[in-house]
Amino acid sequence: MGQAVGRFTRTYCEAVAISSDIWQPPTMTQEPPHARLTTLDSLPAGVSARVMSVDWSALVAEEAQRLRALGIDVGARLQVAHRGVFFGRDPLAISVGRMTVALRRAHARAMQVLPISDEAPA
Repeated sequence: MGQAVGRFTRTYCEAVAISSDIWQPPTMTQEPPHARLTTLDSLPAGVSARVMSVDWSALVAEEAQRLRALGIDVGARLQVAHRGVFFGRDPLAISVGRMTVALRRAHARAMQVLPISDEAPA
């Protein structure tokens, strides 16, 4: 598992596999999905959705990298758990799998999502 270097052991990290219930490639339905697309910031709390596209150019490179590392990318299944109580309702609490991530509305606005109830069964 690791390699001894002096008195320390060097360990190697393995790639983490994202389970299929969290990430699935976007599916096409009878009706064009873009007709029902909405931005993540306008998704009602408690409604599950699948990320269909992300405008990465609207985000700073480090922020985009952080979101990808957390599993928030095209195909991810997520849900708005809570909204902030301050003016602007910032930040949003987003559930991705078993974790909850705080996300600014500006970041959520860069994501187009398809509500799961509108998605064809897999």
